[in-house]
Amino acid sequence: MKKAYESLPEGGVFVAIENIIDQERKQNVFGLLMSLNMLIETEGGFDYTFSDFCTWGEKAGFKSFKLMPLEGPASAAFAYKK
Repeated sequence: MKKAYESLPEGGVFVAIENIIDQERKQNVFGLLMSLNMLIETEGGFDYTFSDFCTWGEKAGFKSFKLMPLEGPASAAFAYKK
């Protein structure tokens, strides 16, 4: 996310389309199964929560965030450079 932040102009937006899982890890069954699959296939892989996305974005320098549910299990997570 840091490279995306650095390449965006002021007012730019970074968008991630993912199977973002809820904080309690109870609702997005598809995302949870993908998280398990990533853990099996990679060392330490997982699907992430919106809170994770915001934490990583803040470390990169982004100032505000928004989550938009999409059809099915996917969501769009927005990080704004202001």
